[in-house]
Amino acid sequence: MKTTFRKLMALAIVAAAFVGCSDDDNNAPSSSFVVDANNFQGTIADGEVQLNAGTTYKLTGRLLIADGASLTIPAGTRIEGVGGTAAYIAVAQGGKIFVNGTENNPVVMTSGLATPAAGNWGGLVICGKAPINRVTGGQSTASAEVSELTYGGTIANDNSGVLRYLRIEYAGAAYNQLKEFNGLSLFGVGSGTVVEYVQAVHGADDGFEFFGGTVNTKGLVALGNEDDLFDWTEGWIGTNTDWYGKVAFGKGNRGIEADNYEDGFANTPIANPTISNLTLIGAGSTADAAAYAENDAIKLRRGTRGIFSNVVLSGWKNGFALEHDETIAAIGTTLKATNVSVASDVTNLTVGKNTAGTSVDVAAAVTAGASQGAGNGIAAPSWTAGWTTGL
Repeated sequence: MKTTFRKLMALAIVAAAFVGCSDDDNNAPSSSFVVDANNFQGTIADGEVQLNAGTTYKLTGRLLIADGASLTIPAGTRIEGVGGTAAYIAVAQGGKIFVNGTENNPVVMTSGLATPAAGNWGGLVICGKAPINRVTGGQSTASAEVSELTYGGTIANDNSGVLRYLRIEYAGAAYNQLKEFNGLSLFGVGSGTVVEYVQAVHGADDGFEFFGGTVNTKGLVALGNEDDLFDWTEGWIGTNTDWYGKVAFGKGNRGIEADNYEDGFANTPIANPTISNLTLIGAGSTADAAAYAENDAIKLRRGTRGIFSNVVLSGWKNGFALEHDETIAAIGTTLKATNVSVASDVTNLTVGKNTAGTSVDVAAAVTAGASQGAGNGIAAPSWTAGWTTGL
């Protein structure tokens, strides 16, 4: 009995020691990265970094989340960019970002200047391993234009993390006229990534831009961005619902500007997203052409396809503007829009030009019908309440 008792006591001591070591390990830092809230920049090269809810972080330079590392941002966190093109957040291939905002307590990435303005900082850039079509066939990679990180590959379901209830404000800093940040730039991002309830507001370039990939989205809001509200190229394929976009402050270009690939109109995979429940509000059909380019709600060109349903358009000269033979050839199959409701201030429902620049009839691409668009016609949808601004 004594021997048995002694054995049991010894086992208990060993077990307690083991548990104690495990607890210590769990409490130990999981990354070598040191967070400085007043000088938030550098490379998260390993492990997981978790920010503190309610804290404001001054983004003074590039914050890179490298392959194998992750950054978790809890609800209520505020990140303020103060460094122009030098200040941006980039997720490399294999890295992950987890933005865990809530409907009533979003994560906010914004300007840190006393008088905020479009282009005060870069924006959020995510690079994944999903296919792009810079080389036809979808097996190519490329270097992102605003981070020089590699993106693209063959992993359609690649996972770069979660963006949920996030507001991106005053982004879009420009290196020059051909190289500038968007609010959210998604380079070859895969369908394993979650992008839900994200607003890009008052940016100097596009609100959202997709460079290939297969990522799906829900609940995107673009407001007052100085170029396009939404943009895609390089063979993006994704399933999307509830997009709401609105031009503001006398600036902006198109609601959607979409290409397959500018240097290969027929390159595969061919851009062919589906978008249901879409509202796009422009500045009016007679708005200054210099400020609003061709004043198109949806410009589809350079071989892109797209399936649209439940669409509301208001405040544009043209509803759907189609261009190039490769795009027009898909009308009725992989390019069509159904249940499209157009306000009286939209001059033309459809306009089209072939590759030679000759006007062609593309009316078969669009079927008019009753729609509430993103949920409430031209008014802000109920799902935007609490976490967006300016609507």
